[in-house]
Amino acid sequence: MATFLALIIKEQKPNFAFLLVVFTGCVIFLFLADKIYEIITMLEKIAVNAHVNMIYLETILKIIGIAYIAEFASQITKDAGQGSLASKIELSGKILILAMAIPILTVIIETIIKLLPS
Repeated sequence: MATFLALIIKEQKPNFAFLLVVFTGCVIFLFLADKIYEIITMLEKIAVNAHVNMIYLETILKIIGIAYIAEFASQITKDAGQGSLASKIELSGKILILAMAIPILTVIIETIIKLLPS
């Protein structure tokens, strides 16, 4: 419904149409917040049962959060007609993800090296 309303409003007031799209995106996110919480809780239980260090799970969840936020921000920026800026937001998200993944990649590489015969 918001899409059709935004298309109708866009002809008269493009600024209001953009705000409607942003508002709708935020409402959808808030609607899904309970499901996101359930998923995080389930992953925490699995990590505890598997005796995984919680720092790794927290890092992975932060990485996923960065990916979703960067994608959301990029899509909003594209909706505003700023494709060039959207590309830079995507690049920033990817760099942040890589920076946060370095400790996990280090542990994986160290584990592989330990498994290799001397």
